[in-house]
Amino acid sequence: MNGEELTEQETALYDRQIRVWGVDAQRRLSKSHVFVSGLKGTAVEFCKNIVLAGVGSLTLNDDNPVTEDALAANFLIPLDEKMGGGGSLAELCCDSLKDFNPMVHVSVEKGDLSSFDVSFFEKFDVVVISCCSLAAKKSVNEKCRKLSKRVAFYTVDCRDSCGEIFVDLQKYSYAQKKADETVECQLQYPSFEEAIAIPWRSLPKKLAKLYYAMRVVERFEDVEKRKPGETSIEDLPSVLKLRNELCLAHSLNESQVPDSLLERLVVSTREFPPVSAILGGILGQEVIKAISGKGDPLKNFFFFDSVDGKGVIEDISTF
Repeated sequence: MNGEELTEQETALYDRQIRVWGVDAQRRLSKSHVFVSGLKGTAVEFCKNIVLAGVGSLTLNDDNPVTEDALAANFLIPLDEKMGGGGSLAELCCDSLKDFNPMVHVSVEKGDLSSFDVSFFEKFDVVVISCCSLAAKKSVNEKCRKLSKRVAFYTVDCRDSCGEIFVDLQKYSYAQKKADETVECQLQYPSFEEAIAIPWRSLPKKLAKLYYAMRVVERFEDVEKRKPGETSIEDLPSVLKLRNELCLAHSLNESQVPDSLLERLVVSTREFPPVSAILGGILGQEVIKAISGKGDPLKNFFFFDSVDGKGVIEDISTF
């Protein structure tokens, strides 16, 4: 590939996609570099989707060994893989993803996510982090924003049968078709830290309850120094107490953060594969939009709960 045109092999392989979103979009995809940290079920679904779509390269980061939870949610792990032995999740997923599309360069980056400095993220066009702490989300997002070029930043979390996607495209321009003409549109995105700092009392009254519930559990894990998902039914009283304190501080009725929803998030910490597939599919579509510059991008939160089967977009920003 000479950096400008698709090769004959690429054109043949991606023929159907080119018919959908055009050769320019496919060219941009084939030149893009994506980084993904945290390889549970939802992130793996996303990785599969963008590898099949034909990104230029995908770098995986997850040094954790194979566990029972990983085997239950990660379809890229070989069936004969033993828990605690062999390679890391990133290494095992890397080997499997290479078979999905040999034209995509898939590699592994070892190390803790917090150890990567600002310059590390400069080589990427898209950064996706999953199953990360509150501090990690804020830190990585801020590092991406310090770069001279725009790096699209996403977080994705799936707990039990519901999940959340956050998007930060900073200042983003894209083309939108209106009638018989194409109009250039612009959006301004807040960082993750800026978005969640908006007082709850100033948010729309019908905002998805899952937004508040995720913030409560996220804060609890941060205060207790827990990794994402390290909660159980024993923690529920403390989580409810924190919910009450946050609602009082933000002048929000506690009914907006139901006990039953918090219990689900605290107790059922495994990812539900069908929901992972939905979230991974949505995230894949959004990343393709961001890279290609075509289609209305999501701004800036997406929530899905299998209880009602609804996907909800919420614009939580001051812009």
